[in-house]
Amino acid sequence: MATVKKEAATGKEQVTIAPPNIKTGVFTIVGIAPYVQHKFSEKAKRQMREKQEAGSTAKKGAKREARNFQDDYEAAMYRTPNGGYGIPAPAIRNAMISACRLCGFQMTRAKLSVFVEADCFDAADATPLIGIKNGEPKYFESTVRLESGVCSLAVRPKWDEGWEADVRISFDADQFTLSDVANLLARAGQQVGIGEGRPDSKNSTGLGWGLFRISNKQES
Repeated sequence: MATVKKEAATGKEQVTIAPPNIKTGVFTIVGIAPYVQHKFSEKAKRQMREKQEAGSTAKKGAKREARNFQDDYEAAMYRTPNGGYGIPAPAIRNAMISACRLCGFQMTRAKLSVFVEADCFDAADATPLIGIKNGEPKYFESTVRLESGVCSLAVRPKWDEGWEADVRISFDADQFTLSDVANLLARAGQQVGIGEGRPDSKNSTGLGWGLFRISNKQES
């Protein structure tokens, strides 16, 4: 927040900027729909790098290696350093910012006012993660249509409804109250979603996956 005062003697304006008023809330979220992940695999990154390094010697007709579906399943997960599973913290933050469209709050201001704190970072690519404290992933296979129009099989980890996570959110208390943040998170959970097949998916209208509700909140 900033205040502007005009000095009577000189007629000059003096701007005073208040320090950040950051508070934190902790929310337990519970999945009310399946949560499906799709991490860009290290194998795909390696293949992309090798193709680019090959340059003009790369051939479209190069032999394609057999696909290992179990490896694809494992590679699509976000893993914590201790071997657990995690949700990308930016996914929840992005969902909250997107939900601002429903509340009449400027998304650009929300980007500067709401932050989802990470519990840890992905062991492979350092993605900020929130640990999943309840629920185990299951092998999930579905058909998808690629941008080329070709149909293929997508292999993903899927958590059944009932998955849980504790989300720690820091926020600008000059912009939001704790209740504001809770309501924004609730809208993100029930109207936007996270992960594959979420209602707010850019590629489709979604499958209703990745939805959650708040079961507990507290200010810390």
